[in-house]
Amino acid sequence: MYDNLSVERSSTVDRAVDELRRALFAGEIAPGTPLREVALSEAMGVARSTIREALSVLVSDGMAVRVTHKGVAVRQLTDDDVRDVIRARLALEGAGMRNWPRATSDMRGEPRRALERYAAVARETLDAGAVTEAHLSIHRAFVGLAGSERLLAAFDSIASEIRLGLAHLDRVRGNAEGQIVEHTRLVEQLEDDAVDAAVDELGRHLDVAQESLLAATGHGTIKT
Repeated sequence: MYDNLSVERSSTVDRAVDELRRALFAGEIAPGTPLREVALSEAMGVARSTIREALSVLVSDGMAVRVTHKGVAVRQLTDDDVRDVIRARLALEGAGMRNWPRATSDMRGEPRRALERYAAVARETLDAGAVTEAHLSIHRAFVGLAGSERLLAAFDSIASEIRLGLAHLDRVRGNAEGQIVEHTRLVEQLEDDAVDAAVDELGRHLDVAQESLLAATGHGTIKT
């Protein structure tokens, strides 16, 4: 019945998409940068048609946008986008934190494990994409405290926007140690059962992130 079904394990388009995502999440290609088919084709050694398909995938994922008469460019968050993403993060992460008293021991342990991974990656690698991913895993762990797959799915649905913003911001700020200290404070407050203090601290943390992201898009001041 299914004899004629098959899936190609990894196409050239898939590999091109993966490489472009890596560069975007590492902050190597800044928001707003045009993604030129010819230049990318030459740089990556693949056909222009492959790049065209890869760019279509990035557009559908929300990491790139089509600009009338100009082709495709890396998505640049507007001020409204930044504020909306921060509001969504506060709602999702705050909901998880408030469930701390009811979370299982394994769920409670995940923020600490994510923090330790982040500290190791931030101190030991120059891979900005890996640092961004580890950074984001701490905040995902906060959401995970709610024990809701739907809340995690909601967080994951805006993950591309978060990654694009963080990738650029972390490269500009360059203060891994300061970020480790801030996230350690958040985790320790939860571990001390100081839930209200942790939620308040999260609000301040995200306020600073919002101001810095707005600065990265042309408004505000980047906080280090």
